[in-house]
Amino acid sequence: MISTSARLADLATHWNGALERELPAARHLRRELHADPRLSGQEHAATERLIRALSDRLSFESAADAGAIGRLGPASGPTVALRAELDALPVGEQSGAPFASTNGAMHACGHDVHQAALVALLRAAEGIELPVGLIALLQPREESYPSGALDLVQAGMLERFEIAHVVAAHVHPGVQEGAVAAGAGFINAAADEIEIRIDGRGGHAAYPHEADDTVAALAHIALAIPEVVRRTVNPLRPAMISIGTMTAGEGAANVLPASALILATMRTTAPGDRAVLFGAVERMAQRVAESFGARAVVRRTEGEPALINDAHLATGASTWLARLGIEGAEPMRSLGADDFSYYGERVPSLMMFAGVRTVDREPQPGLHHPGFLPDEGAVDLVARALMAGYIAAAEQILGDGDYAAGA
Repeated sequence: MISTSARLADLATHWNGALERELPAARHLRRELHADPRLSGQEHAATERLIRALSDRLSFESAADAGAIGRLGPASGPTVALRAELDALPVGEQSGAPFASTNGAMHACGHDVHQAALVALLRAAEGIELPVGLIALLQPREESYPSGALDLVQAGMLERFEIAHVVAAHVHPGVQEGAVAAGAGFINAAADEIEIRIDGRGGHAAYPHEADDTVAALAHIALAIPEVVRRTVNPLRPAMISIGTMTAGEGAANVLPASALILATMRTTAPGDRAVLFGAVERMAQRVAESFGARAVVRRTEGEPALINDAHLATGASTWLARLGIEGAEPMRSLGADDFSYYGERVPSLMMFAGVRTVDREPQPGLHHPGFLPDEGAVDLVARALMAGYIAAAEQILGDGDYAAGA
């Protein structure tokens, strides 16, 4: 009998060696994917390319329209899903790379790296006995709505493929180059949109007493929003409301408009704060509008929930990253959003961040920048992060049991 830890250590050694042989081809695939990016909802060609790269390893079935799911390892029992996003952004590339995109879209968020890394890891698994099933999750529409992750969850794919954990790794220039951050707890914020519409009587600017001043109401509401956040949410739990649009009137200087509009985004990091903060904003807007004789209708469009990393997976992945020779980094937390959070709502999951650098660029371009281009070592780093995440998740599934050699 051999212990789970010994079996997983042996798996890491052999899988890492096999991965090394697959990385040159994966780097070439990354350049190919980067040169031909596909926007959200139009990823079919990208999915087909990845399936061709894996056609001799596993079979896929379509999911969430442009996405696909395949399974390696044991044919039944709990599985670990590794997610790679398929979509690019509507950004004109300015990286100067010989394989730069020319079709008006760009992999400015590194999804080409994630795809190539997952392909390398799956190909390297040939001939290796995986202790639990591995699900290749090729997910569409991470960058736009409707969310590909939410579609997969609502379609029951987690249950159908017996997915116990979902793991992903995302490149990030804010993490030390060559290191991987696998922190526990809050990682990304919940992201909702708020619409505040103020309606009242329009009128002549010379006779404000005969009208409802919706512009004044709009201004007071806008200025009160930060105070509502401060007085509603514990300051130890990050939360923010940012106003992106304020509109009123049609260009005339002497007309008091009958309506005004605020569009804002609300970011919260604790699940319980979402409804509480929105309710506070709604009450404030309605009462301020009433004080000007107007009415406020406040609506929330719910986006992604907060992304919360499972503590056991984060600790385990950090341990296995170290065994693979990869340095750890401080947790990467932000008020950005990622639809990976929908998986974490259902099963314990882990999002890691791999530190990358764009060569010959200072200051370093950030995610979604037209000059963002992680170097080729990013494929290697993400592949090993996914490996560490899979092994950590398998460790959770297997527990402390023993295995007969060859079982």
